[in-house]
Amino acid sequence: MIERPEMTTAVAPSAPLTAEDRCDRCGAQAYLRVELATGGELLFCAHHAREHGDALKEIAVTVHDETHRLTDKPAPVAD
Repeated sequence: MIERPEMTTAVAPSAPLTAEDRCDRCGAQAYLRVELATGGELLFCAHHAREHGDALKEIAVTVHDETHRLTDKPAPVAD
Protein backbone atom coordinates (compact mmCIF):
# COMPACT_ATOMS: atom_id res chain seq x y z
CA MET A 1 0.00 0.00 0.00
CA ILE A 2 1.31 3.45 -0.95
CA GLU A 3 1.01 6.08 1.75
CA ARG A 4 -0.06 9.48 0.44
CA PRO A 5 0.34 12.79 2.25
CA GLU A 6 -2.80 14.24 3.76
CA MET A 7 -4.39 16.83 1.51
CA THR A 8 -5.50 20.13 2.97
CA THR A 9 -8.05 22.61 1.70
CA ALA A 10 -6.91 25.43 3.96
CA VAL A 11 -6.70 28.81 2.27
CA ALA A 12 -3.90 31.21 3.07
CA PRO A 13 -5.19 34.56 4.33
CA SER A 14 -5.04 37.42 1.86
CA ALA A 15 -2.35 39.99 2.43
CA PRO A 16 -3.69 43.38 3.52
CA LEU A 17 -4.20 45.87 0.72
CA THR A 18 -1.76 48.78 0.64
CA ALA A 19 -1.66 52.20 -1.03
CA GLU A 20 0.28 50.54 -3.87
CA ASP A 21 -2.71 48.32 -4.74
CA ARG A 22 -4.68 50.11 -7.43
CA CYS A 23 -8.19 49.66 -8.86
CA ASP A 24 -8.21 47.73 -12.15
CA ARG A 25 -10.91 50.06 -13.50
CA CYS A 26 -9.69 53.57 -12.64
CA GLY A 27 -6.33 53.39 -10.87
CA ALA A 28 -7.58 54.72 -7.50
CA GLN A 29 -6.48 53.00 -4.28
CA ALA A 30 -7.97 49.50 -4.09
CA TYR A 31 -10.00 48.45 -1.06
CA LEU A 32 -11.44 45.19 -2.44
CA ARG A 33 -9.62 42.11 -3.78
CA VAL A 34 -11.60 39.46 -5.63
CA GLU A 35 -9.87 36.11 -6.09
CA LEU A 36 -11.07 34.10 -9.07
CA ALA A 37 -11.31 30.33 -9.59
CA THR A 38 -8.74 30.65 -12.40
CA GLY A 39 -6.18 31.84 -9.85
CA GLY A 40 -6.25 35.48 -10.92
CA GLU A 41 -7.40 38.43 -8.90
CA LEU A 42 -9.16 41.72 -9.49
CA LEU A 43 -8.68 44.87 -7.43
CA PHE A 44 -11.32 47.58 -7.06
CA CYS A 45 -11.74 50.94 -5.36
CA ALA A 46 -14.83 51.27 -3.17
CA HIS A 47 -16.79 53.00 -5.95
CA HIS A 48 -16.22 50.27 -8.53
CA ALA A 49 -16.65 47.53 -5.92
CA ARG A 50 -20.18 48.86 -5.27
CA GLU A 51 -20.88 49.34 -8.99
CA HIS A 52 -19.86 45.78 -9.93
CA GLY A 53 -20.66 44.05 -6.61
CA ASP A 54 -23.42 41.74 -7.83
CA ALA A 55 -21.41 40.49 -10.81
CA LEU A 56 -18.30 40.03 -8.68
CA LYS A 57 -20.16 37.83 -6.18
CA GLU A 58 -21.04 35.45 -9.03
CA ILE A 59 -17.42 34.91 -10.13
CA ALA A 60 -15.49 35.29 -6.86
CA VAL A 61 -13.94 32.42 -4.96
CA THR A 62 -13.03 34.77 -2.12
CA VAL A 63 -13.50 38.48 -1.50
CA HIS A 64 -11.15 40.49 0.70
CA ASP A 65 -13.03 43.69 1.58
CA GLU A 66 -11.29 46.59 3.34
CA THR A 67 -13.79 49.33 2.45
CA HIS A 68 -14.42 49.82 6.19
CA ARG A 69 -11.04 51.60 6.30
CA LEU A 70 -12.66 54.55 4.55
CA THR A 71 -14.93 55.26 7.52
CA ASP A 72 -12.87 53.96 10.47
CA LYS A 73 -11.63 56.69 12.77
CA PRO A 74 -8.04 56.33 13.99
CA ALA A 75 -7.50 55.81 17.70
CA PRO A 76 -6.28 58.91 19.55
CA VAL A 77 -2.58 59.01 20.29
CA ALA A 78 -1.32 60.06 23.73
CA ASP A 79 0.86 63.17 23.77
